[in-house]
Amino acid sequence: MGRKRLQLLLEVAIMGAISFVLDRVGFEFPQGGSITLSMLPIIIMAFRWGIAGGMMTGFISGLLQMVMTGKVYHPVQAGLDYFVAYALVGLAAVTLGWLLKSKAKDDTKSFVMAIVVGTVIGGLLRFFIHFIGGMVFFGQYAAGQPVWLYSLVYNATYMVPSIILCAIVAVLLLTTAPRLLQHK
Repeated sequence: MGRKRLQLLLEVAIMGAISFVLDRVGFEFPQGGSITLSMLPIIIMAFRWGIAGGMMTGFISGLLQMVMTGKVYHPVQAGLDYFVAYALVGLAAVTLGWLLKSKAKDDTKSFVMAIVVGTVIGGLLRFFIHFIGGMVFFGQYAAGQPVWLYSLVYNATYMVPSIILCAIVAVLLLTTAPRLLQHK
């Protein structure tokens, strides 16, 4: 195994574990979901290693969450809420080219925008998966309102603050320590 590949796999394992720990620190909602920085290590790996690194980190984070503290009601729900949702956060890397060009040009405004847009994309993809899962598997909690509205509002109450929090911290981290983007 090559040195770079080994480094990637070690970082995926470490950052996946950090993501799991960060998920334990925050405000948890009764039917699941919490306002945390758990997406931050996934986003950093996405900006550091690209889509594959980000998605692998998200997958490991989701696996750890499911095994250690997960609420599994159905195999498909578990797959969506833990594996798919967290892996898709790694798609924050779709702005990696923009981010690196901005960094090379020393264009701080564009660099910050690339971080924010990537974080929002990854976070919204996770939100979308939880929204779908909420409609399919947790509709009984809708209490007379449309199931889609219940799922939208419930998931937005923790996902929107989490996305904003992760975007702010990612900007602070990567603008003050841009070397986090480098892997040697």
